[in-house]
Order: sequence, then C-alpha cells, then structure tokens
Amino acid sequence: MVYGHQADKAVLLRAAECGTEGSCKTSLNELHKTVRILITVTLLSCSLASFAGQPGDLRLLKNAADWTLQAQVENIVRRQGLWRNVQSGELALMLVITTNPDHPRVAEFNGHQMMYAASLPKIAILFGAAVALDRGQLKMTDTLHDDMVSMIRYSCNDCATRVLELVGREELIELLQSPEYDFYDAAGEGGLWVGKNYDPSPAYHRDPLHNLSHGATAFQVARFYYRLQTGTLVSPEIADVMVEALSEPGIRHKFVKGLQRIAGLTILRKSGTWENFHSDSALVRSGDNTYIIVGLANSPQGDQWLTRLAEPLNNLVRDYSRRLRLAQN
Repeated sequence: MVYGHQADKAVLLRAAECGTEGSCKTSLNELHKTVRILITVTLLSCSLASFAGQPGDLRLLKNAADWTLQAQVENIVRRQGLWRNVQSGELALMLVITTNPDHPRVAEFNGHQMMYAASLPKIAILFGAAVALDRGQLKMTDTLHDDMVSMIRYSCNDCATRVLELVGREELIELLQSPEYDFYDAAGEGGLWVGKNYDPSPAYHRDPLHNLSHGATAFQVARFYYRLQTGTLVSPEIADVMVEALSEPGIRHKFVKGLQRIAGLTILRKSGTWENFHSDSALVRSGDNTYIIVGLANSPQGDQWLTRLAEPLNNLVRDYSRRLRLAQN
C-alpha cells in the first residue's frame, strides 16, 4: 500500500508539471489510470475502516478459514449425497473448531446466505433478554426464567412471545444491529432476525434484505455460540442462565439425533422447523475438543440431512484435532 501511494504521488506531481510548464511528461491515459487507482485505494481504505469497526470476534471468524478442514467437510457433504444441495443453496453449513478459541478453525458452505430459520432465531430473543437482565432493564423472576428455558429447550412459542414482549420487539432489532454485537448487517448479508411473534399474528417488521420474519445465516448463529463460549456476550451470571436454557435439549432430532450414539458429549443447542425449512445449531464439547455446528436447510428432507451430517462432522473434529496436536508435539 505504501509503495502504491508513493507511485501515485509521483505520477500526480508529473501531471502537475505538465500544467505549469507545458512540457507534458504524463500521458492522459496514465493520469486516468492513476485516478482509478486512487479511487480504488480510497474505497479499499473505507472498507478497511468499516471492517476495523466490527466486533473483534467477527473479524477473527471471517479470517479463520481452514482450507484443509474445508476440503474434508466437503468430502463429508459429498459422501452424504448433499453436494448438489449445497450448490443449489438449499443447504448452508458451518463448522467451527473452537477447542482453542483464540485460534478457531472455520469451514463453511453458504455460511453467509440468509434463510428462513423458524424457531432457531429464538436464540436472539434469549440474547435480548440476557442483555436486558445484564443492563438492569429486566429483573429475573421465576416466570421469566422458566420462559427463557422452555422457549429454547422445548421451543415453546408462547414462552418466546412473552419474553420478546418483555425485551421489546424493535428494541431487539436495534440490539441485533448494534455495533457492539452486529448480529444483523443490513448493508451486508443480513444475519439473525426476529420480526414476528411466535404466534399466528402477522410479522411486524420483516428483515430489509430478504423479507424474512425469522431468519438467520449460519455464520451469525455460529458467532452467537462463539461469543457465548468466550464470555463476550453478557456477564458470567447471566451467561449461566443462557447455558441452562440451551442445555439438555428437549427435542431430540436433527443434530442431537445424529450425535446420540456418541457417549460423553455436552451439547448446547437450538433448532427450528417449519414446513420445508429445517435448521439446527449446537455448541458441542466432545472430550478435549469443542466445536460449533450450524445447518440451515430448505427441503422436506432437511431434518434427515442434518441428522446424517452430525456424527461424521463430530468424528472429523476428533480426528482433525488429534492430527493438529501430534503436529504441534
């Protein structure tokens, strides 16, 4: 970048000499080229400035792509016969190995594609309630505690709507878009969105990019779990309530069903189902390893896809992490 600026400066000085002395040493084409370079550099600088203003975890995860891991996840997707569904956009998938949270390893397909996610965005309501509790805007009661747990563990719609009313509908949307969290980017790919009660009433605020009432990207859902794991969402006391709600899944399908044969797992999880839309998400502790998996599918077979992917992805994390540790020793 420094060399580029120095070169541009030299060309512009020569252009200035043309104007003052009449001995033009710089062609018009060269001047036009320089102007285009300067515009590109300015746009890039603005982009970098915007990037620098993003939360640290967002920058970290965006730069954590592991191409070896990516290739191995692709092999699993292909072996399950789901590659064409990835290519068509019917399946979004993200795997983040967070055993060392300072150095996460990411593989994703359609990870920034926003899709209808049914009940999965109830994690956004959980997040909104946690922030409001942390800021003293809400007080914990037995009823609120029970609703927070039930809306996640058992996907209780009435519970989710009651908690949403306490948090505030537009207040939650503002929080999701706030610079501190940036779970929804209206200038980018979108992200986590709740714009409708979990009841028969119409949507009150659809997302501006895709007109979804309850939406998500796999990337932003993974960020939610990553920030929960790293203690950067809310205070430890309130985070414990979130962990309680996400633990002991009460609906044992999709990822949970696919992992049921593996002993000793700790799973924090939220899923969603509506018609052809199937989603699941989990923060999993497996032995010495920790990872995040997120899947969003638009297919009548979507729940089966997620079930089939869960165990192979778990085994990939186990084997991949073992090789990493051997390489480091």
